[in-house]
Amino acid sequence: MDLTTLHEVLAGFNAHDVDAILAHFTDDATFDAPRGRDPWGTRYVGKDEIGRGFRARFEGIPDVRYDEERHFVARDRGSSEWRLRGTMTDGTAIDVRGCDLWEFEGERIVRKDSYWKIVEP
Repeated sequence: MDLTTLHEVLAGFNAHDVDAILAHFTDDATFDAPRGRDPWGTRYVGKDEIGRGFRARFEGIPDVRYDEERHFVARDRGSSEWRLRGTMTDGTAIDVRGCDLWEFEGERIVRKDSYWKIVEP
């Protein structure tokens, strides 16, 4: 795995192109979203479910943008740091730092585990 994949995935997120993002995932990959009822957030299993989770992000924050990215890859693991900005559908602005922990199988992503800072008023 090299950094190219992570740059392409981030470009897909900024284009809100779920198909371009999912092209880098295995069919049985998992995505752990930062929010949910479980300690790991909400877990999506398989491309269809992961796509549903990503679409929900784009619907909930229609102008979402990821910037200030930094990526790291070492063998079958990687990490990405980023700053997410946008406006939620209720009009609330969001501006948070976050990161993804990645696991790879060859050139494909098998796990994406996302974390966001909690910004308090």
